[in-house]
Amino acid sequence: MHARRRDDDPDPASSAGQGHPLPLTGERTLPGLAEERYWFERHVAGYVRACARLAEHAGGARLRVLDAGCGEGYGLRLLAAAGPPPRGHAVLGVDLAADVVAHARHAYPEASVCVAEVSALPLAEASVDVVVSSQVIEHVWDIDATVAEAARVLAPGGLLVVLTPNRRTFSPEGAGPVNPFHHRELDASELTEALADHLDVREVAGLGHGPRLAAVERERGVGLPEAQATVEPWPPWLRAAVAGVEAADFVDVAAEGSLDLLAVAAKPVAANP
Repeated sequence: MHARRRDDDPDPASSAGQGHPLPLTGERTLPGLAEERYWFERHVAGYVRACARLAEHAGGARLRVLDAGCGEGYGLRLLAAAGPPPRGHAVLGVDLAADVVAHARHAYPEASVCVAEVSALPLAEASVDVVVSSQVIEHVWDIDATVAEAARVLAPGGLLVVLTPNRRTFSPEGAGPVNPFHHRELDASELTEALADHLDVREVAGLGHGPRLAAVERERGVGLPEAQATVEPWPPWLRAAVAGVEAADFVDVAAEGSLDLLAVAAKPVAANP
C-alpha cells in the first residue's frame, strides 16, 4: 500500500475516508474514494489474478479460502464469487484491527470474518485449501512465521497466493520502505526464498501498468505512484488520470521491473509410505 493519506493530513476531506465509514490512514486502501481509486483498482487487479489461480486449482469445486489480512474486505466478495454457484467459495477473512473486522462483517456477509494475527491463525492444521495474502506480507514483522503459519493451515496440495509490492520499483534502491506501515519489502528473489523455506514455489510473476497508464507517465515524465505521493495539490491531469483508472489498466508483466509481485506456492503432498 501507499502512505499518502494519514490521520493528521490537514485536508480532512481527503484523509478521513469521506464517503466510507473507515478512516483512510495510508495503511490500507478503501473503495469508493476518488483520490484512492488508483490504489484500490491496483489491489483489485491483484485479487482478480488470485481468483484466476483459485479457478485453476479448484477445477469447479468449492474451496475453503482464507484471506489473511483482509483489510476493508472488498477482496472477500471477489474471492467468494470466484467459486461455483450458488454459494461460491467458502471464504474466511482475518485482520488484526477490530474496527475493520466489524465493518467487513457488515459489508460482506458472504464471508466470515474474525480478528486474528496472520502469524497466529485460529485455525486447525490443514483446514483450508487456499490462503490469499494480498498486500500484507510487507506489513508483518516476522515474514517467516507468517509463511509457516499459512503452510500449517493449508491442506496438502493447497496453495498460498501472495501479492506484495516489488521492492525494486516501490522503494528507492538502498533505502528502507517509504511507507511507514511497511516493515520489509521484497524483490522477486527474496520473495521466492521466503516462500521456499516452507512451500514449493510454482510461480513468481508481476503486475504493472498497461498501455494507457504507461502513456500518461511517458507524457508527464513521472510515475503515477510518485506523482500521487509528492505533487500537492494534484494538478488536473493527475486527478483525471486517477479518476479514470480501472483494474484492467494493470497487466501481467515479468516479475523483474513489476510494480507488484504475484507468487504462488503449494504445500507438498506427503509421499505414500
